[in-house]
Amino acid sequence: MIAFIQGELCDAGQDTIVVACHGIGYEIQIPVSVAQVLPDPGNVVKIYTYTYVREDALGLFGFLTQDDLKIFKLLITVNGVGPKAALAILSAMTADELRFAILAEDAKAIAKAPGIGPKTAKRMIIELKDKLNLESMIEGHGDAEMSLSDPGDAAANVRDEVIMALTALGYGNTEAVRAVRAVSGADEMDSETLLKQALNESEMVLADGMPIIWISKL
Repeated sequence: MIAFIQGELCDAGQDTIVVACHGIGYEIQIPVSVAQVLPDPGNVVKIYTYTYVREDALGLFGFLTQDDLKIFKLLITVNGVGPKAALAILSAMTADELRFAILAEDAKAIAKAPGIGPKTAKRMIIELKDKLNLESMIEGHGDAEMSLSDPGDAAANVRDEVIMALTALGYGNTEAVRAVRAVSGADEMDSETLLKQALNESEMVLADGMPIIWISKL
């Protein structure tokens, strides 16, 4: 199995690149989001890859981060979602946005990806929700600079997890805190429930025009 390929970017299209490594040119299929941030041909790139093997097909699928590769591998475990469909999803939304949509049970957001219908989106939520958690959303994003109360308190820890998840998805720290504070009965909720309720409140919280990268009303 090829974990990654590092070499000269020889050619780059919207969904396919060619990377030269030790005299071999590897054709790698990529999501559109990768194509948009690649350097010009001639530069060295490192692409994390998944080798797809079937009786009638052999292909390499590539990503710029191990996190994107991890999500891709999860997607293709879903019944009816192959590598092409998984690439389409990751072309339409980031790995964090997809985690967010699955945990929030937002099938409409997932179904916006080309070729992904409502039934497939709902199946993804059912099959993947238990494999994802808030910690995976905030891993690598750093800690939020603001919290609500004593970190030794269990309810405070839940609120802080949700704040960190929101900041990882584009909220400013202040907006994340305000969204969580707007939830009634937050102290009695687990992380996932509080996250969904905070998102339900978020349109009201952001009504004064505060920016956010991506949001969906549940």
